[in-house]
Amino acid sequence: MNGGSFEAMRLESRDGVARLVLERPPVNAIDSAWLDSFHRVLDALGARDDWQVLHLRSALPTFCAGADLGEMRSRFVAPGGIDDMVAAAAAMQRLFARLEALPQVTLAEIGGAALGGGFELALACDLRVAAEDARIGLPEARLGLVPGAGGTQRLTRLAGRALAARLILQGEVLQGAAAAALGLVQWAVPQAGLSARAADIAAQVAALPPEALRACKSCIAAAGDPARDGFAEELQASRRLYASEATRRRVAAFLERRQI
Repeated sequence: MNGGSFEAMRLESRDGVARLVLERPPVNAIDSAWLDSFHRVLDALGARDDWQVLHLRSALPTFCAGADLGEMRSRFVAPGGIDDMVAAAAAMQRLFARLEALPQVTLAEIGGAALGGGFELALACDLRVAAEDARIGLPEARLGLVPGAGGTQRLTRLAGRALAARLILQGEVLQGAAAAALGLVQWAVPQAGLSARAADIAAQVAALPPEALRACKSCIAAAGDPARDGFAEELQASRRLYASEATRRRVAAFLERRQI
């Protein structure tokens, strides 16, 4: 196993899975140093080619409680505080956009509360598995705020306008089981089995051909971008993969087993 230590988080890597463990007590609150540390993790991963899945999890009971209240308080009362608050949201947007744009598959393991910026972090991932009793939501409207780190956009794309309006406009917080029933997370499992289930999902994805995973992820993204022709991109990706030796070996082996 190899990885590294970063401020407020720890990176481990094995068998194609890079596991990023969030460990900033007490609730993995997001501040400027946390954002910088996460960027350094992504920089380090970008220099490596030995991983196909980034698995985010927490070493604490809370997955991520969102923006750091101490930093938020100091900005709120400072001269120029409005500009500082907006800049902080923009910094979170940049990190989450970078996470979303990774060609590798990303998985969020939500073992505890994922609220506000914490859920926005999870929404930037491709896959989400939650404990059935985890608390999940974007409650910013209760404070007179907007989920400004990408929450209104990603939740609406994921769940549709009607459901996003229900959840955001009343600041609704759901348990993991209810979030799974509404499609906000793909799986919800009992807390005791969460770590094993998340590890199994990560391992299953990491065992697939990385070139195919990247192509599939890109084509899925094209479906939500009116500027892209997803059907054409499927054909282009198919041509590239059919020409790949790794794909040709897999397809040939599959066809050989299916011969009658």
